[in-house]
Amino acid sequence: MKWIIQLFLFVTIVLPVQSQFYLCGEIKDQRGKPLEGVKITLQSKGTLPFLSGRKGDFGIPLALNADSITLQLNGYANKVLKVDPRIYQVIILEMLPTTAQRYTQNLASVITNLKPKETAHFSVLGETYSTVVENGFIDVKKYPETGFSLNVDKAAYSNIRRFLSNEMFVPVDAVRTEEMLNYFNFKKEDDDLLSTSFNCRTELSSCPWNNTHKLFFVNIVAPKINLDSIPPSNLVFLIDVSGSMDYPNRLPLLQSAFKLLVSNLREKDTLSIVTYGGNVAIPLQPTGGAEKKKMKDAIDSLTANGDTPGENAIRVAYDLAKKTFSPKGNNRVILATDGDFNVGLSSEKELDDLITRYRQTGIYLTCLGVGMGNYKDSKLETLAKKGNGNFAYIDQIQEAEKVLVKEFTSTLYAVANDASVHIKFNKNTVEQFRLIGFDNKKDAIADTSSVLEGGEVGSGHATMAILEIIPQKSDSLLSGQPFANINISYKKPMELPIWQQNFSINYNPVSIDSVDSVYRFAASIAAFASVLKKSSYTKEFGFEDTYSLAESAIDQTNILQNEFLGLIQKALKVYQPSNKKQRKKAIN
Repeated sequence: MKWIIQLFLFVTIVLPVQSQFYLCGEIKDQRGKPLEGVKITLQSKGTLPFLSGRKGDFGIPLALNADSITLQLNGYANKVLKVDPRIYQVIILEMLPTTAQRYTQNLASVITNLKPKETAHFSVLGETYSTVVENGFIDVKKYPETGFSLNVDKAAYSNIRRFLSNEMFVPVDAVRTEEMLNYFNFKKEDDDLLSTSFNCRTELSSCPWNNTHKLFFVNIVAPKINLDSIPPSNLVFLIDVSGSMDYPNRLPLLQSAFKLLVSNLREKDTLSIVTYGGNVAIPLQPTGGAEKKKMKDAIDSLTANGDTPGENAIRVAYDLAKKTFSPKGNNRVILATDGDFNVGLSSEKELDDLITRYRQTGIYLTCLGVGMGNYKDSKLETLAKKGNGNFAYIDQIQEAEKVLVKEFTSTLYAVANDASVHIKFNKNTVEQFRLIGFDNKKDAIADTSSVLEGGEVGSGHATMAILEIIPQKSDSLLSGQPFANINISYKKPMELPIWQQNFSINYNPVSIDSVDSVYRFAASIAAFASVLKKSSYTKEFGFEDTYSLAESAIDQTNILQNEFLGLIQKALKVYQPSNKKQRKKAIN
């Protein structure tokens, strides 16, 4: 007993016990949102960093009652401060300007200091669409310049096809004219040549629905890369396997779609699969493109069950993509779902913030929507735009083949980021203009901090934009006069410099009947969208007129263009069921 007492006295006197402290707290941005993954380096512990948790929280044992820490997170200003571990720390990191801009409401198009009037809308039970405001006519003397975002989104067309094929009315806010135009190929043969810059073609014609107005067509074709030189693709399929996906037009359709994409992967490509339904799982760890059977077996093994923990699944998918990140490759998460997130973050705003944080990693996000009755268009649109990616709706296996196989490079391989177009009209030539499509969300217009956000553009993608013009004078007095200047602004992937291209256009209008058929066909798509939206700008122009215009322009050998004619007929059947005799006479 005596030796135990002596040992205790020795430890007490010779080896004093060091005080132990615990530094804890939370890290947020200036909006009060928690920041995950912040690197925390303590001066006393050298270069070994700690990381903040999912809720921005951290806890670090210390031997000292004071220390100095450095905080680092991509997109935020570094912060160094002295800390007392006896006090709970609440630390705010300031966003860099480029980061702060991405958290503002983003516009599809912009006219400075102008808030167009709102239009009516309706929706379908169980499905959600962002409420948009149709662009109106603008006085050039006050606002000579407009701008819009370039992207490869085309979800609206196939979604509209789904409604009309089921003999249902189309929700007004589901009609996005620019996506309907994106669905079709407006390229010429020479556009298939390899190029390193954008090409811009324009046409000015008479307007089919108002003979005192003109239509200004802007056809922009993105640079085209050599297929043989496409860098490796690092893909993560993020697949919703929740109970709501247990329908033939949901999970089974996606399984068939993804197997089509797998068949076209190269040996140097990498694929991972993350699923969420009841829980989050990884049916396929990162796997090289040569192991196609292993990939397809993993896809075939999927079954639908459980709730939809979309938030956690998104985190896991991005973490996998980061682990196999290809510095010069195509790094992309492909989310496929009916859009219903009911566990974790679920609102558009919460999902918006989550994806914006991941956007800075250099990983793109493609969203594929499926299903009906439960389809959440608004959520997928938000995710795709904030994820610096694109958005498509798959209603049938042919659509899957179109998006994931035939248009793989233009849909999934970006040649330009933050791409936008700005058009400035000559006030001596143009009195008013109206941008058709590129309508903004109502809440984005209400937000005075909203900015025009450029989009992602894939290899060789052709964008067609249309503006309705009211000229200042008669054609004879304006012919050959300066009309408009077009500026294309974009960044190349993984590069910081902003590239600019400029084009000057003179006023030389022609009849709509004499323009190249691709422009007449584009006009018929814009007219169809406008009639579906019940726009006041085409109130004297109906489905029969749209059919006649389209019929005069289509290529009889083009399957998609012929399908468009059939779609107009279906719309006539849905919207004018009691007018069969007149309809038959009009289209026969």
